[in-house]
Order: sequence, then structure tokens, then C-alpha cells
Amino acid sequence: MERDNRAHILDQALQLFAARGYDAVGVQEICAASGVTKPTLYHYFGSKRGLLDSLVKERSAPFRAALAEATAYAGDLPVSLERIALAYFDFAARQPLLFRLLIALWFIVPNSEAFHVVLATNAEQQRLVENLFEQAAADHGNMRGRHRIYAATFIGALNTYAGIALNGYGQLDVEAARQAVRQFSYGIYS
Repeated sequence: MERDNRAHILDQALQLFAARGYDAVGVQEICAASGVTKPTLYHYFGSKRGLLDSLVKERSAPFRAALAEATAYAGDLPVSLERIALAYFDFAARQPLLFRLLIALWFIVPNSEAFHVVLATNAEQQRLVENLFEQAAADHGNMRGRHRIYAATFIGALNTYAGIALNGYGQLDVEAARQAVRQFSYGIYS
């Protein structure tokens, strides 16, 4: 029963945060939606921030593992980029509310509590993709020193593709991944 309560609280918090934003949702509202008391929520998570932190870390763990695997450079940058795109698209398709929430929280004011919770997850994504571009620079010398901006713009493009698809204006499939890679790659090799 303990695991069910904890998971149910996470589910309800995700629904509420995704619908209205982290700051607009209070602990009492999460408790009411979850059918638990405040002491129960605090027992599992310590605070509202602890709840968001657990939600982000636990529910994004499979994506972060897939991204770590996808960013292993094996000498073929387009193949690596397609694997990364598919990891993002799979995450967005499997966890659309969490995907949207993470994007929304990344673009709120940087001094907010929620921004700091998602900062570590986003920094990890950036680091992994940057590392791929750093490794690829050995094969594509004109890319040297551009790894940070390439990683940020590629991640941004993938998030845009996924967001558009989640809004019903595209697909999250292999062809979309290839299109995103082609569109992004057009300028990085020159």
C-alpha cells in the first residue's frame, strides 16, 4: 500500500503541475487529489519541492538512461543524432505530461524553485549531447569549439518537434527524427 500511495501522489501531482503550473498548485490541493493527508505527503517527499524533485528524477530516469546510451559516439554523427532524436521522441510519446512540464519549467524565471529542480536534468541532457559533439569534432574539425551551441540548438529543435507533435501537428516517428536531423545538420557541417 505504501508504494501505491507514493505513486498515486506522484501521478496526481504531475496532473496538477502539468495542468496549472508548479507555483499555482498547493500542497493541500495535491493531498485532496491524492486522498492523503499532508503528513503522508511530507512523509514521502518532505516538501512540495521534494515531491517535484522525486517526480522529475524518477519519471525521467528511463529517458536519461536512453539518452546516455544514444549519445555514445561511434563515428557516425547522423546515426548518433537520429538515436538522440528517437530517445527524445520516445520520452515525449511515453510521458507527454512530464515532457511538457519539464519544458515549461525550463522556461520559467531562473530564480524559481521549480527551475532549480529541473536544472540538473536539463544540465545532464546538455552535457551528454555536448560530449557527443566534442567527440564528433575529431571527425569533423570545423565543429571544434561549437559543441555547446550545437547541443543546445539540437535539443531545442527536438523539443520543438516533440511539442508540435504532442499538439497534433506531426508524428514522433523515425521519419520525423530523420527530418529533424537533416534540418539541424544542414548548417553544422559547413
